Amino acid sequence: MAPLERHQETTLSDVGGCSRMHIIDKKTIPLSESIKKHADHATNNDFDVGSFPVLPWISAIMWPFMLTVPLLLNTPGSPLHYSDIFPESWYNIHNTNDGSSNISSSPKPLGLCLGLITVAVGQLLCLFVFYFFKYGFLSSRYGEEPLSIQTKGARPYEFWEGLTTHLSQPEGFVLLGGYLTGTWMFQLMPAAYYSFEGGIEWSKVFLCLVIQDGIQFILHLLEHNVSPAFYKYSHKPHHKFTNPRLFDAFNGSMLDTICMILIPLYATANLVDCNVWSYMAFGSLYANWLTLIHSEYTFPWDQIFHLIGFGTPADHHVHHAFFKYNYGHLFTWFDRLWGTYKKPSEYAPKAFNERV
Repeated sequence: MAPLERHQETTLSDVGGCSRMHIIDKKTIPLSESIKKHADHATNNDFDVGSFPVLPWISAIMWPFMLTVPLLLNTPGSPLHYSDIFPESWYNIHNTNDGSSNISSSPKPLGLCLGLITVAVGQLLCLFVFYFFKYGFLSSRYGEEPLSIQTKGARPYEFWEGLTTHLSQPEGFVLLGGYLTGTWMFQLMPAAYYSFEGGIEWSKVFLCLVIQDGIQFILHLLEHNVSPAFYKYSHKPHHKFTNPRLFDAFNGSMLDTICMILIPLYATANLVDCNVWSYMAFGSLYANWLTLIHSEYTFPWDQIFHLIGFGTPADHHVHHAFFKYNYGHLFTWFDRLWGTYKKPSEYAPKAFNERV
């Protein structure tokens, strides 16, 4: 059977004694195309009762989730305030006459344990939200896959496989946990970091993020440009992912993690003095943000981040796809200053989807 068609021809008919001209499309148009055009017209001009544009923004709960532990344990009046839960001997350190902390004895492990728990809880809660985001539960049209960054689409994978691969990477959380434990227990951190006094110092948290990303930008640039032999064994394993997924964030090499993450972390700690709560907040925000920029999908806040120079998954996909641009991770400021920043929209619609 031939497809249903519309034809256009000009006819005259007499209805009620009056001549009327009817214009009928003579050009053959498949019915499916006609329906699609009508649907597109309805989408652009009519209110879509099946669309909930606010729903994707629920995923923004990831950001306060990253700070769950320090917010619960250090908010005044909280029923879970650390001073009501833990004995004072577990966290109190003696102060010297000049007000500085004295940790000449073995450091107390409570701060270290809470720091590790902060990052772990923040990461698991973010991944929990990402599951619902990835599978369309938080899409503006329920069940619809989010917009992938690259036109080739997101790589298909089972969520459980991605999760277990991500969490078991020795060059990721294993090495990072070893660094945190060693620097804390061997008293390699500045004395201020062992203090439980005060709350989260937000200005210092932000300063830590900026300095960390600045140092990481420099080392990232050097890894790419100084020695091809060094690059081959350090950073190249991470660049096998030209279309990364969120779970590829720490999939690389041990040498790359040491150069790109641990060295900047230790340098930042010695440049910015802050208490244990600020250290927790910084660590969790950094680890989780670094994970999110590897996402295969755009997030609803990305347009705002672009405007203020915060790093997005699309920005980082430019680096993975083309290698020589966008060396920064959390911020695009350093690339803009160095002249290595490329907007993701410059690669649309050929390599990247529009609206990324």
